[in-house]
Amino acid sequence: MQKKRGIFLMSLLFCLTLTKTVFAMHIMEGFLSPLWSISWGVITLPFIVVGLKSINNKLKENPKLKFILAVAAAFTFVLSALKIPSLTGSCSHPTGIGLGAILFGPTAMSVVGLIVLIFQALLLAHGGITTLGANTFSMAVVGSLVAYYTYKLIVKAKGSQWLAVFLAATLGDLATYVVTSIQLAVAYPSATGGFLESLIKFLGVFAVTQIPLAISEGLLTVLIFKAIKAYNYSELQDLNVISEEV
Repeated sequence: MQKKRGIFLMSLLFCLTLTKTVFAMHIMEGFLSPLWSISWGVITLPFIVVGLKSINNKLKENPKLKFILAVAAAFTFVLSALKIPSLTGSCSHPTGIGLGAILFGPTAMSVVGLIVLIFQALLLAHGGITTLGANTFSMAVVGSLVAYYTYKLIVKAKGSQWLAVFLAATLGDLATYVVTSIQLAVAYPSATGGFLESLIKFLGVFAVTQIPLAISEGLLTVLIFKAIKAYNYSELQDLNVISEEV
């Protein structure tokens, strides 16, 4: 049974890799000054430390969760590797971070997001090592936090679980690009209007491609979540994602 689960979910994720050629990246190598590169890395570090402890505790309690964590990581890797050029030095793309944030919590996905970004920087030339802190903070820290608490708030309010998953993934994606826009605006303020003018420019450019991408990611995340729920129901109960009443 476990083998069939793996074949089904991994086949679904593999199909996603056939949809598009990659031709852009996260905030690229060298695009931020050393000051901002180091600053974003320092800000991100505490989330990584807490996330490592969170993952270790969950896997100690139930080693079977390794499979679901691997699926969440693969989902994040595949979706965040699908790029649509948006602006020199950056890009629009899904993040895939919402699924794992719902399942394992925001700090755990900070670690997963960091690992994904390292592999993309080294193997696919997406993003960079010097911008790793900034990219991790926007996608894996803020994106995860927004996705996780959106899901929890809707479920706590007795809303539809599928609506909760959809909005969590969608808003987590959009939050990533709001933060990315802030990071770029802080690093490159407009000569005439300063930070605010630069922020409006970056947000405007990203919005054209990011809004439909975020909605598409929300819908796809619902489908993957349904598949995991169908084949790994007991594991989701262990993660406190669902209960008998859901």
